[in-house]
Amino acid sequence: MITRQELKKLQSLTQIPALSILLPTHRTSPDNKQDPILVKNLVDEAKRRLSEEFSKREIEPLFDRLDNLVAEIDYPYTLDGLALYIGPDIAKLYNLPFSVQARVVIDKTFATRDLVYGLHREQPYWLLLLSQGSTRLISGTGETLEEIRDQNFPLEMTGPGATAPLPFDADTSYLDDRIRRFFQQVDNALGEYVDDSSPLIVGGVVRQISFFQEVSQYTSAIVGTLTGNFDKTSLSELIPQVLPIMQSVRQTQKTEALQALDAAVSAQKVISTLGEVWRLAQEGRGKLLLVEKNYHVPAVLSENGDLVLVENVGGTEVIDDAVDEIIEAVLAKGGRVALVEEDSLNDYQKIALILRY
Repeated sequence: MITRQELKKLQSLTQIPALSILLPTHRTSPDNKQDPILVKNLVDEAKRRLSEEFSKREIEPLFDRLDNLVAEIDYPYTLDGLALYIGPDIAKLYNLPFSVQARVVIDKTFATRDLVYGLHREQPYWLLLLSQGSTRLISGTGETLEEIRDQNFPLEMTGPGATAPLPFDADTSYLDDRIRRFFQQVDNALGEYVDDSSPLIVGGVVRQISFFQEVSQYTSAIVGTLTGNFDKTSLSELIPQVLPIMQSVRQTQKTEALQALDAAVSAQKVISTLGEVWRLAQEGRGKLLLVEKNYHVPAVLSENGDLVLVENVGGTEVIDDAVDEIIEAVLAKGGRVALVEEDSLNDYQKIALILRY
């Protein structure tokens, strides 16, 4: 899976050429037997287009890097999509827990819009399962859960009340204080993974959740709680419990984005002409960008830096997907992006930018 941190790094890179290959895959047989065929077809298309646009000397190392990356694909264990990113200085393969449209993009930056949409639609979240025995941290994207096992988690409470007996004269307040201190330790470790924009679900017995909320600096990120003892609960058993919470979160975010758009229209802070959206996004004036999920537009830049739409992709001067570039510009300058369902923005030409000022 790709994380938001990895996505931001990809978006910051400029490579010439920057080759992006995206495709849907299948988790089960016999459907996954068609995946290698689609990969081959897309790779052939990529090589043909690169050969038309660049010299043999420029692209031979890229072809080698591409072939090596394709050889790493483990087809029996793919998820719902694949993303391959290849440039002079990078070769990355990502298994995606969401489907993407099959396409080849050759540009100066990598095509990340489908990943942005996937990470919004199947929004990454964190599940923290509190326990004095072993507090677990789980990374989630849609129905895919992956437990963190590193130097920080799982994290066990040690000392009196855990790995050692309580002092003879200790009362309940002594143990409560010990638990609070342990959860402060958990909260500090959580800082390497979670920020205020990362939805956090907290599980545990009611008393543990209460103690954690007393000491945590991430209470504003908590979007839901699960009550119970989860020390021995498997990931597959957790999925049905977390999905309703995240579905509610996603629906709320879409509703709030559309409400923000209506309010911004009244305040005359909305632009919906693609060329103007492009220009103001580059200037860093974008606060919130709303885009319909399947809106793709090839374009070129004029001598004045204006965006000019074209019919087809291809050619060194053509931006294969101007919408992808706009999304990257908004995110790079600290704005937010909301990808919404088709026909949600019929009054705004499929794209709308809420301005900071």
